[in-house]
Amino acid sequence: MRLYADRPDRRARQIAADLGLLGWTVGWVLVARVVHRAVLVLADPGRAVEDLGRSIADSMGSAARAAGDVPLVGDDLAGPFTALGRAGDAVAGAGQSTQDAVSTLAAVLTAVLVVLPVGWMLLRWLPWRVRWAREARAADRLLADRSLDAPDLELLAARALATAPLPALARLPAGTGAGWRAGDPAAVRALAGLELRRLGLRLPPGTTVG
Repeated sequence: MRLYADRPDRRARQIAADLGLLGWTVGWVLVARVVHRAVLVLADPGRAVEDLGRSIADSMGSAARAAGDVPLVGDDLAGPFTALGRAGDAVAGAGQSTQDAVSTLAAVLTAVLVVLPVGWMLLRWLPWRVRWAREARAADRLLADRSLDAPDLELLAARALATAPLPALARLPAGTGAGWRAGDPAAVRALAGLELRRLGLRLPPGTTVG
């Protein structure tokens, strides 16, 4: 499948558009990475709270075990330490929940910052490139039609007459329209060349009218 035009000016615009899309995508990916890292900084307090809760839970657990070894009153002494250990576990859980929420927020923001702008640009770029590729492929088929002694330029000429801007038609040699109706090969070739120039393609040299 043809990806780029023959004419340097049209090909340069296509390459510039492709590179622009690539640069746009890379730029937003880099922005999303920066935002992701910045949002993850918000998880540091949650991490500190989790560490504090784990530390309290471990300390109170050790104290409860030591108090439990005291004869007769061990269970009574261990009770408050056990309760504080459970409170430490709850604090650690809250810290972990905060980190999970921040991680989710960072992931969502990253996806939004990539999908929305890149998707918007793709919706503008892709139809334009696909439409050109389909038209260029069809023109190539007409120019390379092996079932004819020469390419069928009549269809390209008719397309030019139907869709070409009036200023472009006015620049053609005088009598081109009448010559096309009469089947003049020069007029057909001129109109076909006009349609191919719109696509950024070139009429093969020496092409005769089929």
